[in-house]
Amino acid sequence: MEFTTRDDIEAPIDYVFDQVTNFANFERSIMRRGGDVERIAGGDAAVVGTKWRVKFLLRGAERSVMAEIVEVDKPNGLTFEITSKSADATMVIDLVALSRARTRLNVKAVAKAKTIPAKLLFQSVKFARQKNQERFKTIVSGFAKDVETRFFG
Repeated sequence: MEFTTRDDIEAPIDYVFDQVTNFANFERSIMRRGGDVERIAGGDAAVVGTKWRVKFLLRGAERSVMAEIVEVDKPNGLTFEITSKSADATMVIDLVALSRARTRLNVKAVAKAKTIPAKLLFQSVKFARQKNQERFKTIVSGFAKDVETRFFG
């Protein structure tokens, strides 16, 4: 299962990279939505090996995943590996400087089920693929708008 989207941001690439790697902000956002985040390796900087344990509710069941930064190419992007007992995923965030003041944000998320229940869950997601792709795009677009607002604010 794969979701991709892109959005152009009216801000320099270095600023956008700093926002993409503002992990404390993302951790607070997850906690505000009822999740639990624990950083188990690494600090505030985007470095390979930074890890988190994240617990959250999905479809009425508590889920637990491990997320780790596996590649950093400042200011061009980074790659995360997300693992759980039932599925693995990779998320690639790629930044492209379109000009000195404009950056393209490309986000690609690929997930693979490891268990039969996860395969069934992914199948239901695939049935509503368009709706889920739009939801993914809305989330990334919202982030892009927030980055622009902070840059000009």
